[in-house]
Amino acid sequence: MSADGNWKITINTPMGAQTVEATITTSGDTFTGTTKGQMGEQSIEGKVAGDKLTWSTAITSPMPMTLEFDVTVAGDSLSGNVKLGAFGSAALTGVRA
Repeated sequence: MSADGNWKITINTPMGAQTVEATITTSGDTFTGTTKGQMGEQSIEGKVAGDKLTWSTAITSPMPMTLEFDVTVAGDSLSGNVKLGAFGSAALTGVRA
């Protein structure tokens, strides 16, 4: 399953739903891309294992922490979880834009 393309992702954080636009380009067992949302724009890179994508990214707002993403792609949708540093995990969903 190809994760290539543009995605609209909603993360259900303790501070409310956060929407992020992502662009993903896979290459074998890795991928690169960008995310854009309320926290700004960031480059991302991660691993591909079948229909799973994993990556981490550091943010500074609203406070410094590392977010760890674990996502499963199914056709034109995705779902998974993101670890919010010391604040537990949040569910996420997304659709191909």
